[in-house]
Amino acid sequence: MASKNQYANSENGWRHYTVMVLGLALFAILAVRLTQLQVLQTDFLQGEGERRAVRDHSLQAFRGMVVDRNGEPLAVSTPVKSVWLNPKQIVQDNIDIRPLAQYLKLDVKQLLNKLKSNSHKEFVYLQRHLNPLLAKKIEDLKLPGVGLQQEFKRFYPAAEVASHVVGFTNIDEQGLEGVELAYDEWLQGTPGKGRMVKDRLGRLIKDLGVIQPAQAGNELMLSIDLRLQYQAYRELKASVAQHGAKGGALIMVDVRSGEILAMVNQPSYNPNNRAALNVAAVRNRSVTDIIEPGSTVKPFTVVAALMAGQVTEQTIINTHPGTLRVGSKTIRDHRDYGKLDIEGILIKSSNVGVSKLAIELGGDNLWAHYQALGLGKPVGIGLPGEHGGKVAVLSNRWSRLQSATLAYGYGLAVTPLQLAQAYQVLANGGLKQPLSILHKDPEAGERVIPEDIANKVLAMLQGVVSNKGTARRAKVDGYKVAGKTGTAHKVGRQGYEDDHYSALFAGIAPANDPKIVTVVVVDDPSGREYYGGEVAAPIFSRVTQASLRLLKVPPTEIDDNTVAGHL
Repeated sequence: MASKNQYANSENGWRHYTVMVLGLALFAILAVRLTQLQVLQTDFLQGEGERRAVRDHSLQAFRGMVVDRNGEPLAVSTPVKSVWLNPKQIVQDNIDIRPLAQYLKLDVKQLLNKLKSNSHKEFVYLQRHLNPLLAKKIEDLKLPGVGLQQEFKRFYPAAEVASHVVGFTNIDEQGLEGVELAYDEWLQGTPGKGRMVKDRLGRLIKDLGVIQPAQAGNELMLSIDLRLQYQAYRELKASVAQHGAKGGALIMVDVRSGEILAMVNQPSYNPNNRAALNVAAVRNRSVTDIIEPGSTVKPFTVVAALMAGQVTEQTIINTHPGTLRVGSKTIRDHRDYGKLDIEGILIKSSNVGVSKLAIELGGDNLWAHYQALGLGKPVGIGLPGEHGGKVAVLSNRWSRLQSATLAYGYGLAVTPLQLAQAYQVLANGGLKQPLSILHKDPEAGERVIPEDIANKVLAMLQGVVSNKGTARRAKVDGYKVAGKTGTAHKVGRQGYEDDHYSALFAGIAPANDPKIVTVVVVDDPSGREYYGGEVAAPIFSRVTQASLRLLKVPPTEIDDNTVAGHL
């Protein structure tokens, strides 16, 4: 009996010590683990915890302004708020979102379906760029899982007046058209970074503030003068409507600096309201569309002939009987002008006269002259979609017909911008100034035409705007102006179309001290008036009259009408 009790006591003692040892071992293991976690792995564990709770988010940068040469805003960014959802939280917590749907005028069932289909996400935009009053109402709801985020919305104060130059951005302020696209990198700022603490459901616990401030984009100053832009837009729009035309373009260039003071097109669009945007209206016709310039290139044929020493101002060209047979084609004037001097050829816009000059000169020489002026080559002002145009391929075997048609603007295609550059050379005493859509100091010009010849032809073009010429309606009260009309048949699927035209006028003002060059193109005017002198020249007159006054260029031809217009 004693031995059994002794055995039992011994077994109980063994169990007691075993439990004690195991307990001490577990305690030791726990102590080691706690030491490891609290001392050796503190930094690692804190980092892992923060990684799961602390969130970095991007802070949108303020996009740089676009302004005109006088600092008038053309594109600005305004702060707005966008509403976002945490579908995961809203679905799990069964949050009532009916008040939100009511404010945003959304169907509740559709909104619930959207939430369920995105229930694995913690961030979904619901509506971007709210108006301030609506944003305040949503903020006051204080719905869990619903937040407002500050963003920026692009606004265009000049609306459709400057839309083709300025362009527009998408909802994330990335440039899509115009200078917004061309200088997107310059205008875009550098996003910043903010930090916040969220729980496991993505709910905001604490905003830790900004850890890297956003850097605003750079301001972009254009060469455009908004005052002149408004005048040009108004007159072009009215004339296109009056003549039932398909469209039009107008470019005004500062003669000395090469800066583009105005660039407008029809049809246009409002970049602030793109709900019903017509894609065709977005096209900047001044740089993307090519036209056959017709008679507007005749002055440069005369320049080339004078430069070659082929003729002088006194040279007489016999245009009788008003037709010229060249190969299989008969070149015609409006009537038989008989014998004309060089100025008379321009005043009467004689196809026969310039054809004879070109045939004698040779197509290769005329082609080289056009190339030097920049016709048929991209101007390179940086706007998207610029077309290079087309001048007939250089050949050592120019036919007489090729040379003749090139002389009066057929067989080549140019943009209105290229034509403006060519006339800038003529107005600037033969110096070709690089054109620019940005306001900056002028660069050194390139001598393309001898100064004396440029001035002689400029003087001849004053006669085109006289009562004897084709551009009587281009006259500007108080100023001497020079220029050339053009009326070119449009090219269709079957070749040149008899009843579809481009009406053009390229003008220089004031002619005695050139300040601006303006090119006007009206696409396919309908009705009884379709010549450049009837359709495009009056636009030039009205725009130039207003522009010279705004630029404070004093009149040189004083009469009663001039005094009345400047009172």
